[in-house]
Amino acid sequence: MLKFYFCNTANPSKVALFLEEADLAYEPVPVDTRKGEQFSPDFIALNPNSKLPVVDDDGVIVFDSNAILLYLGQKTGKFFPFDTAEDCALTYSWMMFIATGVGPFSGQNTHFKHYAPERVPYALDRYQFEAERHYTVLETRLKEHHFILGDRYTVVDMAAWGWVRLLPFVIGDDAWDRFPELRRYSDEISARPAAKRALEVLGSHQFKKEVDEETRGFMYRHVRKA
Repeated sequence: MLKFYFCNTANPSKVALFLEEADLAYEPVPVDTRKGEQFSPDFIALNPNSKLPVVDDDGVIVFDSNAILLYLGQKTGKFFPFDTAEDCALTYSWMMFIATGVGPFSGQNTHFKHYAPERVPYALDRYQFEAERHYTVLETRLKEHHFILGDRYTVVDMAAWGWVRLLPFVIGDDAWDRFPELRRYSDEISARPAAKRALEVLGSHQFKKEVDEETRGFMYRHVRKA
């Protein structure tokens, strides 16, 4: 049976959504990053980058949420629109836009806005601007298309949903007013039964909540004391 290694953050939610939408049998395996479990030898053997999520598909190991979505989509043929060369091009283009832009800038903006030990004005301005710029691209796209690739709900939407659903936390409390199409899009996907089940899976384990010195040492290793 497929094993799904997860924590309760944006990137694992994408994969949980696919697993539930595709009705795949899987075993959820929680990894508590605030306790440093991602740095255990057993986990590093699965993902040398010590990040979540990871899937073990009967010995086939795939890490990085977007890679997992592409792998599972191609393997199952579900939510994976490769009917034409144009479908293929659009799928990869938008998946890479999310993987290299939306995700990293959202993550860095969230870090400097909510978790950095000191406020760094340049970093705050830089990542806020780039996060907003990437979400504006998605907002514009969704004014013209119901889903990112058009009328079809695909792995691309699952990849985007992982971060879009957290937009107020990433951008600010007024995010939904500023990005109404993203709100419509997030609400629609979040209302799907599979999305509700996916979030229940992520919330099924009692992960460490406090961000103490030990946690900061695991999560932000550049500040870790020897």
